[in-house]
Order: sequence, then structure tokens, then C-alpha cells
Amino acid sequence: MTNSRITFAQSAPKAFKALIGFDAAARAGLDPALVELVQIRASQLNRCAYCLHMHTSDARKAGESEERLHMVAVWHEAGHFFSEKEQAALALTEAVTLIAGGVPDDVYARAAGQFGEEELAQLLALIFTINTWNRIAVTTAKVPGTDERVAR
Repeated sequence: MTNSRITFAQSAPKAFKALIGFDAAARAGLDPALVELVQIRASQLNRCAYCLHMHTSDARKAGESEERLHMVAVWHEAGHFFSEKEQAALALTEAVTLIAGGVPDDVYARAAGQFGEEELAQLLALIFTINTWNRIAVTTAKVPGTDERVAR
């Protein structure tokens, strides 16, 4: 079976380049381990196998433990594997990713209590970008294990 879907980077190069810039700006100043946890959780929720494979691989390369990677999906029940700050970020990631009901005040307040205003804005930007990447990969049927990223 061949993939008859577009290659977004080739078909919309200006939009793709702008998204890469937004992604890089969103990451600036955030702990790289936190970045990967957020991207993993959003990718799980969005059922984006391509991004999930990419970000778990990146997390491993950055030294993340297998144990914590296995616990991301069930972090509510395994909170002791994650710091309060990481838990607040994961909760906000879930609320923004599953935004149909809005972002609850308590979830937002929990994150605001762990992150300064600028860092919280960076975290939100990161959540926005991974959700966009997930939607691109799912819509264009990207195949997991075929990381085609350009150097970021």
C-alpha cells in the first residue's frame, strides 16, 4: 500500500519552516527532559505513533530512563516518578490537548504555581507546537520510525 498523502514539508515549505521556528522558540529556556515528557504525553493523547516514536527516542538519547518513559501514560497513578513541576506540565498538556471542555482553572493554577510567567508561556507554546506536529503527522499518515526531521 502506498501513501498517497502529501508530504507537508514539501507541499507547504513556508508554513513548515515557520512551524520549525515556532517550535525552536517554544523550547527556548525549558528543561529538555520536560520538553520530551510534554511531547510524549501529547503524542500519546493524539495517537500520533510517528511523533511518539520520535520523542521517546529523543528522550532516551538525552538520558531519560525507560522506567519514566513507561510511566508517562499513567503519570496520574505514578506521580512519584515525576516532580511536582513535571506533573503540573503533564496536567496542563492534557488539558490543552483535550481542550474541548476548556482548561480548568485548577490545572492552570497548578502550572502557574510551578512555572514563572515567561516559562509558563514557553510551556504553552511547546504544547501548541507538539499538538500541531501531531496533527500534521496523523493527517499525512507519517510512518513511525521514519524520522525525517531536518536538524533543529
